[in-house]
Amino acid sequence: MKDYKQLILANMAWAAEQADEDPDYFARQIGGQTPKFLWIGCSDSRVAPDLITRSPPGGLFIHRNIANLVSEHDGNLMSVVQFAVEVLKVGHVIVCGHYGCGGITAALEGNATGAIDAWLEVAREVGRNHADEIAAMPDREAQVNRFVECNVRDQLVRLARTGIVQRAFAGGQDLQLHGWVYDLRDGHIKPLMEIDRTTELDTVGRPERVL
Repeated sequence: MKDYKQLILANMAWAAEQADEDPDYFARQIGGQTPKFLWIGCSDSRVAPDLITRSPPGGLFIHRNIANLVSEHDGNLMSVVQFAVEVLKVGHVIVCGHYGCGGITAALEGNATGAIDAWLEVAREVGRNHADEIAAMPDREAQVNRFVECNVRDQLVRLARTGIVQRAFAGGQDLQLHGWVYDLRDGHIKPLMEIDRTTELDTVGRPERVL
């Protein structure tokens, strides 16, 4: 059997199981969404935000891209942030990277080409800004993981500086930004930092180093 057909069969089985266990499940889904969280994460197939947080359908509003980057020029991301903050009124926005990130590794090693290379310029900027502390780590794995942490920090600050978030803060909206890293080695999420409307962005420090 073709691999892709297995996905359809699995979907049919899942839908039947859901309807059998909870006859009103799908009726609730069409009633709309009221998530409390926007998750900005990496596209890596090993990191499933709803699975690793045990969030039900409708619990997370999710945007994913390579290396969980925040670019003001990315209309896809910015429209997601605007909808989440201004329409859904989420209370929390999470930027979550993960150790061993392939995008961050490519940014560090400089071996990306084409569209990926262009996309990773935001990550390379982080690498340049934190070059000394990344290089000071004892081995390549630790360097990549430190880069991952610095990237989460810088993307969170970039997000906080966007007009969408600044307007929400100025309007007194109860909005918090969180920088996290997911560890593929043990499945745990490591909180690195938080930003809210009282945070002085120019004084936001570096995240603690990987253990």
